[in-house]
Amino acid sequence: MDDLDRNILGLLGADARMSVAVLARRLKVARSTIQARLERLETTGIIAGYTVKLGEAGRQGRLRASVLITIEPRAQAAILTRLKSVAEVERVFTTSGRFDLLLQISAPNTQVLDQVLDEIGAMTGVRSSESLIHLSTKIDRAI
Repeated sequence: MDDLDRNILGLLGADARMSVAVLARRLKVARSTIQARLERLETTGIIAGYTVKLGEAGRQGRLRASVLITIEPRAQAAILTRLKSVAEVERVFTTSGRFDLLLQISAPNTQVLDQVLDEIGAMTGVRSSESLIHLSTKIDRAI
């Protein structure tokens, strides 16, 4: 990846609906150059897809939480398989330190969130969990 690729990604991160023509104009390169770069970024997996980033108004009415879990050795594959079937689990990250996994969860209400937390805590191989409920977003630079 070079500076042009990073600039394309930066512009698309701010507005994924930006057309090839607008990208070319803003970056002062030919449309064919932008099109070729986008195709390469997609085929190499740098761009995995184009999506909508919800603002605060779009996230209203949803409880969000981060859940830190410690698991038994060699239980990760089985736990990840089970977590994939839990619709409220949006993302799972491996971590360093005293926790093994970091989960991002979104639920419509406290009852569902409580059920999901109980389900995760009861999974075979989960030693312990700690949940942190998100209150408000102060900074969001995620692309």
